[in-house]
Amino acid sequence: MSDELLLPFIPISLFVCITYAIKALVDARVRRQLISSGVSEELVRSIVEGEERRKRHASLRWGVILVALAAGFLVIEFAGWREVTPGVFAMLLGATGLGNLAYFAMSRRLAN
Repeated sequence: MSDELLLPFIPISLFVCITYAIKALVDARVRRQLISSGVSEELVRSIVEGEERRKRHASLRWGVILVALAAGFLVIEFAGWREVTPGVFAMLLGATGLGNLAYFAMSRRLAN
């Protein structure tokens, strides 16, 4: 790839990094204030465990959705579809929907 094609990604990646850093600082500050406010240790532990569980589930969800989308792109490639048509959109939307349903089934199984 030439440098000209990569130039638009520099401000985008900078924005993402700054946003993530701000989010990390705000989360750390909220945790610090929560701990220093005298809230019970059990409540703090349950909040932290809930956050960790949500992060793991978010990773699982995106992993399942991206694998389903990759499968959808494979079907498009092997079917020989070279133009953007409603059928291509339907395939990708269907793969995304199947990924969400697979995540839902997995998360219910993990909860039990």
